Amino acid sequence: MKKALIVQGGWDGHEPAQVASIYKRLLQEENFEVEVSDTLESYADAEKLKALDLIVPHWTMGEIEPQYVRNISEAVISGVGLAGCHGGMCDSFRKNVDWQFMTGGNWVAHPGNDGIPYTVNIKHSSSPLLEGINDFEVVSEQYYLHVDPAVEVLATTRFPVAEGPHILNKAVDMPVVWTKRWGVGRVFYNSLGHTASIVAMPEVSFIMKKGLLWAAEGKKLYGTAANSGSALTWVGQRYTGMGDSQ
Repeated sequence: MKKALIVQGGWDGHEPAQVASIYKRLLQEENFEVEVSDTLESYADAEKLKALDLIVPHWTMGEIEPQYVRNISEAVISGVGLAGCHGGMCDSFRKNVDWQFMTGGNWVAHPGNDGIPYTVNIKHSSSPLLEGINDFEVVSEQYYLHVDPAVEVLATTRFPVAEGPHILNKAVDMPVVWTKRWGVGRVFYNSLGHTASIVAMPEVSFIMKKGLLWAAEGKKLYGTAANSGSALTWVGQRYTGMGDSQ
């Protein structure tokens, strides 16, 4: 059985315990062994993290020990997947730029706040990950993010919809779903998920299950690469290229 760790907490408005329960169900449907934790101390054991197949953070805002981020980073570099949604992954630990670099982006605004109707446009690009789903409508927060240009964007939404100082800029397509690599680990993010009811939407649950499973496959694929002698030479070595939050 693949092993997953879900760590939930932070701001209660994102219903972390309820969202973690949905994640747990999605993973158990695929025969994962799932641990759910409500403490960031779960990131203290670096070797335990490296033994996982998937780490699923759902912790909005708050602060984290820099060593915990280093532990997660080294696990993902070695092939462990990292996947999450909304503020539980890309509005976590606002002071830690290392976290933002690893996850691929960070939240900066949601013009109009909650209750904004908007369209999620699926990009059928080089990745087949979201095959089987079409554009859909949602009424929720519409996340404006600062995004790593290295990510592969799988879905977008058009800004502006709500009024604000941003509307005099040209229209932009903001990433909603993306993937990236961190070392040989797979990173997946979906900006939908303000409440458990949004995560439970059929379209959003479909996206999340696809992303969770995709991220969890990275360790297996890395093992194949390592056995063939084609793995990156620095994987498993300590990475020192992060920012000043070290």
